Amino acid sequence: MKLISWNVNGLRACEGKGFSDVFRELDADCFCLQETKMQQGQLDLEFEGYRSYWNYAEKKGYSGTAIYTRQEPLSVSYGLGLEEHDHEGRVITLELEAFYLVCVYTPNSQDGLRRLAYRMEWEEAFRAYLLLLDSKKPVIVCGDMNVAHEEIDLKNPKTNHQNAGFTDEERQKFSTLLQSGFTDTFRLLHPEEQVFSWWSYRFQARQKNVGWRIDYFLVSDRLRDCITDAKIHTDIMGSDHCPIELRIES
Repeated sequence: MKLISWNVNGLRACEGKGFSDVFRELDADCFCLQETKMQQGQLDLEFEGYRSYWNYAEKKGYSGTAIYTRQEPLSVSYGLGLEEHDHEGRVITLELEAFYLVCVYTPNSQDGLRRLAYRMEWEEAFRAYLLLLDSKKPVIVCGDMNVAHEEIDLKNPKTNHQNAGFTDEERQKFSTLLQSGFTDTFRLLHPEEQVFSWWSYRFQARQKNVGWRIDYFLVSDRLRDCITDAKIHTDIMGSDHCPIELRIES
């Protein structure tokens, strides 16, 4: 089974840069999107053989997630089921036969870390949500998790220490999530590789490959032996992020 995750940084803009061609070329069984920045009815983008599910933020032009899937899910849910966290369209969960698939766009701590306190609350709520799912069947969670976990996961760790996405607090929450029974699939298969999934639009960062790895596929530890491949498609343009891939025996 092939799964793709991509923060498209505005799906309408990304579609103008060839999203549909990339979608067909990657030919995934499940294709998860973050930061769609859309409201219902703004873009009719369907693909033959796929069902799609959308979670829109209440704020226009902000956040939002979507999943295209070839498999009809047993159930679909939106958000975490918590009022304080469910206004920004950040989570979609599909229950499939063998596992839950969770698409997430984790809140950014923002410049000056003005949203770090909220981010910490979110992290606790999201981990609790994943553990509840994991108690029922294995979980695959993917998306822009807005944290570079280790120094290998960004080009300039020293100058970015305590910046949003590389604070001690965010990194510790990610470590805690992994210690709760989840595996970072790319790092499992590529323990020493420095590959990035996001680059600033400023300072020619992508051309210079000055980036961060903040997009992930995590799986319940009991799925580790089912992982057959994990990739980061750095050659695919259209967003400030690139797509990431997981192949798993199902």
